[in-house]
Amino acid sequence: MDFETPSHLQPLLERASALVAQLEPLERTAIAEGFYAVEPALNAIRAETKAAGLWLPQIPKAHGGLGLSVLEHGLLTEVLGRSPLGHYAAGCQAPDAGNMEVLLEYGSEAQKKTFLEPLLAGETRSCFGMTEPGRAGSNPVWLETTAREEGDTWVLDGRKWFTTAADGAAFCIVMAVTDPEAPPHQRASMILVSTDTPGYSRVRNIPIMGEEGDGWISHAEVSLEGARVPKENLLGARGAGFAIAQARLGPGRIHHCMRWIGICRRALDMMATRAASRMLSPHESLGEKQAVAHWIAECSAEIEAARLLVLDAAWSIDAVGAKAARQKISMIKFFASDVLMKVIDRAIQVHGALGITDDTVLSWFYRHERGSRIYDGPDEVHKSVVARRILRDAKKGAVQA
Repeated sequence: MDFETPSHLQPLLERASALVAQLEPLERTAIAEGFYAVEPALNAIRAETKAAGLWLPQIPKAHGGLGLSVLEHGLLTEVLGRSPLGHYAAGCQAPDAGNMEVLLEYGSEAQKKTFLEPLLAGETRSCFGMTEPGRAGSNPVWLETTAREEGDTWVLDGRKWFTTAADGAAFCIVMAVTDPEAPPHQRASMILVSTDTPGYSRVRNIPIMGEEGDGWISHAEVSLEGARVPKENLLGARGAGFAIAQARLGPGRIHHCMRWIGICRRALDMMATRAASRMLSPHESLGEKQAVAHWIAECSAEIEAARLLVLDAAWSIDAVGAKAARQKISMIKFFASDVLMKVIDRAIQVHGALGITDDTVLSWFYRHERGSRIYDGPDEVHKSVVARRILRDAKKGAVQA
């Protein structure tokens, strides 16, 4: 197992670093004024990104992407993750990246023409309607939203929330119960719903620690009240919603975790710079305080440990597939998110009062990434998955002995 950066990937990573440096001046405006305030500048940078060969790293070359493996994309994601705008600039932002992959794998030719192609071109955005205010997100097979057949249409009723980037999205992939009497994991299907469909409405953008957000940088509550879409908008097989969601979320967790490593790297750099330059007196810097020095050392070690764990999981997906790598994927989800929050918190502490202001990107990271321990499965669920496998193997061993 060799985690040395492949030589063919190095020029791409260098271009990505240059892209992040170009984005950093926009961050202050995005934090203060919102996504729509920087969207024109971001669109101009996206055009440059396409010309520079950084567009759609996660998509096969046949569809206009770079065709990177999970491991290669993870290494790129680490660099892009240093800026909150990095993935958007490269066309590999959530939730669009996952929706692209699902449409490529399960979409019909008509669905690809209508929904996927504009998404790949960066002409539209999308959202993913799965979690609901009335049901625990940790139990994805227990849904209230329904879709019933009526003639040649599906009629959807229900409410979704934390539907990321619904503000301004062209369509939503909605997970809804189509067969309530089926076994739990076969009750739901995925259905494509254009956001201009009568009966579909965005109720509100949900404030995150006081920040409502807008456009791509937002999470919405969505209502479906008798929303009718053609039957051909069924995505994949009927009853396959849970299986498709699992296929979407597995590699997606690698992308999230490597993005978190990028955030950690930036937060550590900021922490070290602050500690070295902040003077407590004319002759003593903040970094000379033992507690601060230890934080810097601990963060560096924890980031490296998380990074290697994530790269191992990415390598395993490429080698044996997401299903076989499930335990490793669960491990990195709770381990990397824990490291992320520790590093951000220490970086804020080292910056003192400045750290809790919006004068640096740290407070933005804290607000938006605290959810890392909740979304894509709460940390506690992933810990249970890992423990269950270990205990099962231990039980087998005890019986055999």
